[in-house]
Amino acid sequence: MDKLSIISGALFLAADLFAIASLAMPSWITSDVGGRTYIGLLQTCLNIYGRESVCYYPDPIRPEWLLTFLFIVMGIGCVTITVVLLAISYWKYSVMKFARWLGFFGMVLFCLAAVLFPVAFDMDQIGGEAYQLPGSFQVGISYIFFVLALWITVVSELFAGKVCLPHF
Repeated sequence: MDKLSIISGALFLAADLFAIASLAMPSWITSDVGGRTYIGLLQTCLNIYGRESVCYYPDPIRPEWLLTFLFIVMGIGCVTITVVLLAISYWKYSVMKFARWLGFFGMVLFCLAAVLFPVAFDMDQIGGEAYQLPGSFQVGISYIFFVLALWITVVSELFAGKVCLPHF
């Protein structure tokens, strides 16, 4: 196993953890108007002027965000298997090819999720348009973690494919 494979594995692991953290919190879109609102892919939480938070699952769940959730979960699965295969490649180098392809497929799934997520900004609760969030709402920490996971996955795929070669 060479240095680039170790770096790639560490980056894939970091991306995996950021993607899992992004799904664990319902803070994809936030607002401070009329209290604190946290909108997640599958759950919404309201905190009205210091009272206890109330969380609920919207009915119906936006199909765009459900598909985004599924893409992220499948991407997490691909990236997790990639990390395992990169670890196995220490003993059996022939699995490296499969790890690269699974990492690439996970990256594609994350990219699809990133493109699909803003389509649902036109929902009644937000009041925006597709790909345009109104001024009273901003992206939350969950979305920032997801975008970070996406970029780390891209960089780690470049290292795994030996496309980007640093000088050591």
